[in-house]
Amino acid sequence: MKAIRNILALIGVLAIVGLIWAGVKILPYYSAFQSFDPQAAATYEDMLTKLMKTGSAVDATIWKQEVKEGLTVSDVEDVMKSVSNELNIKSVGELPLSQQVEAMTGQKQRFLKIYMYCNPLTAAKMVDYSDAYSAYLPCRVSLVQDKQGRLWIYSLNMDMMIHGGKPLPHDLKEEAIHVKKVIETIMQRASSGEF
Repeated sequence: MKAIRNILALIGVLAIVGLIWAGVKILPYYSAFQSFDPQAAATYEDMLTKLMKTGSAVDATIWKQEVKEGLTVSDVEDVMKSVSNELNIKSVGELPLSQQVEAMTGQKQRFLKIYMYCNPLTAAKMVDYSDAYSAYLPCRVSLVQDKQGRLWIYSLNMDMMIHGGKPLPHDLKEEAIHVKKVIETIMQRASSGEF
């Protein structure tokens, strides 16, 4: 009986020590998280769900949309150009990667091209707020032919940049959300062929 009481007492002490240790380790993170954007928890939950499903941090941090069957690269590019003009976001460059690899290797490649978009005024404000935002610029949308021959449109999930930490200043957050909506619209309409 005394041995059982001693084992239970030891388990109790270990549980208390474990709770204190967890509190010391977790409390600073919890306190910091309380100052984050109200949508931070949902943003990280979505990322974690995708990470657990795919096992890939890259897949957890992107948006992707399959292009409607029957649409060609040219169709998708025409819609992307039209929508970017309509929504007043500048096309600031293109990287025809598959074309470049073909030129370098002499071997046919599946299609891969990256399109870059930017609202220069918003970009300048983002970098003025934090130089680290320069790593997210310009917004990139890629058109990729998968190994089965289907076309997909990809872009970086901008939610972490907008909601993942302390709240952005209101005006800057509104501009960032607008750019996010523009990129989502380009992806949605280009994948469906909707001018």
